[in-house]
Amino acid sequence: MEIKFVKRSVVKSSKKRSSKFRPLFEAIEKLKPGGQAVEVSFTSDKDLNSMRTAVYQFCRQKNYSVRSKKDAVNKKIYYYRDK
Repeated sequence: MEIKFVKRSVVKSSKKRSSKFRPLFEAIEKLKPGGQAVEVSFTSDKDLNSMRTAVYQFCRQKNYSVRSKKDAVNKKIYYYRDK
């Protein structure tokens, strides 16, 4: 077995999450603080948790302040930009 150290920039990684939630990320980028909200439906709490995690990580990278409200009865979540 040969072990070799390489620079991190050489290692390619793909993010499945970014392609799955890309339409949501694009919609969130279009939001204005104090403006409209994005409505997204979900099927299970597991989907909701992974969606929220992905959105908050995306927004942390973009330096956005995004909040969410959950409508459990209709299985929808609303994302909006904070002022």
